[in-house]
Amino acid sequence: MGGSRFLYDSFDAAQARIEASERVAAERKEALDYRLGRIEAALERIEKRLWLAVYGVAAAVLLHGALALLAVAG
Repeated sequence: MGGSRFLYDSFDAAQARIEASERVAAERKEALDYRLGRIEAALERIEKRLWLAVYGVAAAVLLHGALALLAVAG
């Protein structure tokens, strides 16, 4: 009966290593999800700024064209 203790201890140690690996993997996944969320938020802000710049340029071109038409008509 004395030898069976070592038999179960090795399984317990292996199970502990597996559980520790699972906890590490879960923490890494959480960290990755957090970083991906931050990257997505940054991309959304950049996209909003880009569209604001596009609309600003389009408005400036239209305004310049309207002023040119007014100068010709006037």
